[in-house]
Amino acid sequence: MESKSDSPYTLGVDIGGTKIDTALVDASGNIVSSYYRLLEPTKNPDKAILDIIDSARICLQQSGKTAIALGIGVAGQIDKKQGIVRRSPNLPDWYDVPLGESISQALNIPVCVNNDVRVITWGEWKHGAGKGLNDLVCLFVGTGVGGGIVSNGHLLEGCQNTAGELGHLTIVAGGRKCHCPNEGCLEAYAGGWAIAERAQDAVRANPAAGETLIKIAGNIASISSITVSQAFKSGDVMAQRLVKDTSKYLAAGVVSIVNAFNPCSIILGGSVILGIPELVPMVEKRVREQALQTPVQNLILTVAALGNKAGVIGAAALARTLI
Repeated sequence: MESKSDSPYTLGVDIGGTKIDTALVDASGNIVSSYYRLLEPTKNPDKAILDIIDSARICLQQSGKTAIALGIGVAGQIDKKQGIVRRSPNLPDWYDVPLGESISQALNIPVCVNNDVRVITWGEWKHGAGKGLNDLVCLFVGTGVGGGIVSNGHLLEGCQNTAGELGHLTIVAGGRKCHCPNEGCLEAYAGGWAIAERAQDAVRANPAAGETLIKIAGNIASISSITVSQAFKSGDVMAQRLVKDTSKYLAAGVVSIVNAFNPCSIILGGSVILGIPELVPMVEKRVREQALQTPVQNLILTVAALGNKAGVIGAAALARTLI
């Protein structure tokens, strides 16, 4: 086993609402070994820390390698300097969790902790769809909507390390209630939970037209964004209208991003994009028609390249900044 000083490897950890995904990654962004486990059902932070430490050790044992640093991505508000998770929407009992310090002491390597979408943005920038660009925006549309912004070769962080909350751009003044304090947010229209709510509202208003959605889901309350995706693929008229409306809302957010930041590329990812890839050309068409012509002229609108491993690859890549 090589010494830490000779090691070209870093560890990346992606913490989701139900899982801990860990990988040992080389300097080119290739995964050398990995270990996936579910979060313990109570999502207790102390148990999660022990599981992260154990997962990291398993990756090192599997590969016979050492790591020079470890990076972690987790949804929520992060105190990057202290490595503390202040709060996480997916992990309700995580308040002021000293994630970085606990894991650093156990593994005897430096640890950085950051927001999950910012970590994913770093991965796509260094090893994915944004490689070689100095100005880009990642917009990930999953259950919620998050983003990351690279401007002039720097990942924007903001005063409190919360820059990139693009899902909370207001696209409809006084619109649908978001899970944040605001109304009319991009997430409140294009996030997976919002697509589900909009679909349920549409079916309640016209049950006959929503017959396919009800049949797929079993009942109106169970209709989800996945239900809409499945019905859309079958050619269902209501689902097609819902997807078209989603593309309109998503494009409104992207237009604002393009006009504000003038990126070379907008990288779209997340489970909603993966489930309904037709959204990408629909959004691009609207953006090219509605954004200011100078910033849109050479814009590349593309799909994220790293898939469900963007989190661990990005976290491991971000860990290299500690060295």
